[in-house]
Amino acid sequence: MPNIKSAIKRVKTSSEHRAQNSSVKSAMRTAVKNVEALVANNDLDTAKTALVEASKKLDKAARNGLIHKNAAARQKSRLTKKVNGANA
Repeated sequence: MPNIKSAIKRVKTSSEHRAQNSSVKSAMRTAVKNVEALVANNDLDTAKTALVEASKKLDKAARNGLIHKNAAARQKSRLTKKVNGANA
């Protein structure tokens, strides 16, 4: 544990940020898995609404710098292709 006041503060804020980032990332992953599961079960109406939610979570993670913006765009594209491909 650090002794210097500013270092103590950095440890505290870092742990708070890490907890928040972990929560956002976990919610993003869960939303993506939810869409993939719904597509696998051919529940297309629910999958479309889940896709919108997953897109929001991916955009939020990219906006906060948790994942790269191109990675978010790639995941959104692949999920959209899965949902639309299951439709055909």
